[in-house]
Amino acid sequence: MTPQELYSSPARCRRLAAAPALGSPTGAAPPLLLWLLLLAGLAGVPRAQKGTQPHSIKIEGDITLGGLFPVHSRGPAGVACGEIKKEKGIHRMEAMLYALDQINSDPDLLPNITLGARILDTCARDTYALEQSLTFVQALIQKDNSDVRCSNGEPPIIPEPERVVGVIGASGSSVSIMVANVLRLFAKNECLNISSAVSSVSCPGDDLWMSTGPGSRIPQISYASTAPELSDNSRYEFFSRVVPPDSYQAQAMVDIVKAMGWNYVSTLASEGNYGESGVEAFVQISRETGGLCIAQSIKIPREPKLGEFDKLINRLMETSNARGVIIFANEDDIKRVLEASKKANLTGHFVFVGSDSWGAKSSPIQDLEDVAEGAVTILPKRASIDGFDQYFISRSLENNRRNIWFAEFWEDDFKCKLTRPGVKYDSSRRKCTGGYHGGWFNPVVQNCILFVELSSRIGIFE
Repeated sequence: MTPQELYSSPARCRRLAAAPALGSPTGAAPPLLLWLLLLAGLAGVPRAQKGTQPHSIKIEGDITLGGLFPVHSRGPAGVACGEIKKEKGIHRMEAMLYALDQINSDPDLLPNITLGARILDTCARDTYALEQSLTFVQALIQKDNSDVRCSNGEPPIIPEPERVVGVIGASGSSVSIMVANVLRLFAKNECLNISSAVSSVSCPGDDLWMSTGPGSRIPQISYASTAPELSDNSRYEFFSRVVPPDSYQAQAMVDIVKAMGWNYVSTLASEGNYGESGVEAFVQISRETGGLCIAQSIKIPREPKLGEFDKLINRLMETSNARGVIIFANEDDIKRVLEASKKANLTGHFVFVGSDSWGAKSSPIQDLEDVAEGAVTILPKRASIDGFDQYFISRSLENNRRNIWFAEFWEDDFKCKLTRPGVKYDSSRRKCTGGYHGGWFNPVVQNCILFVELSSRIGIFE
């Protein structure tokens, strides 16, 4: 089911018939005005062309978790999705699938309960992710179907919408914020006369509080969103994350700049919560500590026009003595900055200090290693999960059919083309044989960049 069909789920009367009406005047859904504003905002959202992007991964289970991953990059103007993202998208999504397998195979963790999932592609675009994530709240919207009748006069049989109990994601902070703002609309406390030993909410008489029914809260846990704004529990009380906020890496960046003896730098930020909040934290800390001047603070537009990055490099050269560049940007913008630097014959001129969105990823610097040489990047301290490497390199076209994007990933990684029924074979690319294993997960040695891990030394992890 596509997001456009969420509020017109077909009733079944032998064949698909009239759709139920949106909302109930007395239901638990948010006020109609909120939905009108929300859907009006989505009117201008770029959508993937029909049939070009699979919608979602569905893993059957007794309990369903939602998943949000940037499987594809942001597309050009007017197109929602671009090329496939390996490290930030496919790798992380497979980690969630692996975790589900491990939990479901352990008889002691959730006995007699199977975890399922509904995993969506955000295409690294907050507005598109919002449209996709409406899938998660479909079951929370009460619909008035009293006036719906089939052609024979009988009431329709309406399939029960899928219930998502929690969401894993998203990656980008702007995406997580957009999704969190939707999920928090569906918050309803109910006092039930039940037997329980714990109650954190006062209810009349002997009733105890329980979040239940169509208005239940949906908790959200992000694996990569670091914007400080998300630490505001009054606004995002059901949001959590497993990474530290940007204020920590901003402090680390200031320490690095001072250790290098720099006192005059420029900053680059992707437009949005992540980039702007990160640079703001860096500037604030640098002012408090003193001894560091900001030459320019440049914002990369959310939808950059043709030649935008060339203009950006020219602006940086207006203060050419500020060779150190602090960059809080998504990996797609980082790559374009490096490409524009190379195009302007400025290889070796700038020395970049990059945030965790660059981190240890190879995709932003692929074929641009000479421009990135000398960069220092930040990433949270992390640990390897026993068994995941072997799991991932053992994935193939035959044993990983549940990942609907894996064939596209395979084609991109091995630079080959799969043959499909009814699709003309592209003779310019060699045919995929399906016999490769592990070629995409070999360790990449990068001598041109220094990675700095945020560690327990500054109190992030104990």
